[in-house]
Amino acid sequence: METIEIVLDRKLLQATDRAARRTKQDRSAVVREALRKHLQKPDTRKLEELERKGYQRKPAGDEHLEWEAEAVWPSE
Repeated sequence: METIEIVLDRKLLQATDRAARRTKQDRSAVVREALRKHLQKPDTRKLEELERKGYQRKPAGDEHLEWEAEAVWPSE
C-alpha cells in the first residue's frame, strides 16, 4: 500500500471517524472502502445503461404471465 495525504473538511473528517468507530476499522480502511465503492459506480451505471438499451431494443413480453398462472401462493 501507498501512503498519501488528503484534505478533508472538519465535518467529513468527523463523519469518517464516527464511521470508523462504528465499524471498528481505522480511518484509512473507511476511506479505502468508500473510494472503492465510488469507483465501482461508473461500472454499475454502465451496466444499467446497457440493460436499459437492451430492453428498448427488445421490450419484455408476456412471458411472466405463464408463470403467474402456475404459481401457488401459500394461504395465510
